[in-house]
Amino acid sequence: MNRLLLATSNKGKITEYIQILNGLPYEFVNLKELGIKGNVKEDYSTYKENALHKATEYARLSGLMTLADDSGLEVDALDGAPGVLSARYAGENATDADRVNLLLSNLKDVPLEKRTAKFVCVIALTLPEGKSELYYGECSGLITFEPSGENGFGYDPVFYIPEFKKTVAELPPEIKNRVSHRGKAAVSVYKALKELAGMK
Repeated sequence: MNRLLLATSNKGKITEYIQILNGLPYEFVNLKELGIKGNVKEDYSTYKENALHKATEYARLSGLMTLADDSGLEVDALDGAPGVLSARYAGENATDADRVNLLLSNLKDVPLEKRTAKFVCVIALTLPEGKSELYYGECSGLITFEPSGENGFGYDPVFYIPEFKKTVAELPPEIKNRVSHRGKAAVSVYKALKELAGMK
């Protein structure tokens, strides 16, 4: 069975990818399992560049087909921030709670109707020989005034989807994986991997 490297140290992302890509004839491995230490820096200004850089570097280091993504939250009232800096919004060693608290603090005087936002995800799938493909996903919603929900990670507890009248952190995994930015991009990855495996 072919191995596919999920090139992230984020346990939440690894869990989601395994759920979404379930049923494919691949053995999913992560950086820790391969003994790959240290992070490839995400110092580019776009999701696409960061995702490509990570996937290419980790494919080179592992010799495996590699999936890497870059994603972020773009809030209209903050001129698109935190954007590509979403994971580092409150500093390098900040927790999810630190980032959420800073976001809510920066939006404290903004009324609900102006708290529109979107999650964006770009996934890069790179073959060992270096060929890469990109896959995109977006999810629109509103930023709540306080966190709600125990599922998910990152900004999920404050990202409200009007269609479901719930935050992403209140959605069960099967619905989140269908409607989220990462889920939408990963569905296209699923189709590509299925084709690569020769499945009908």
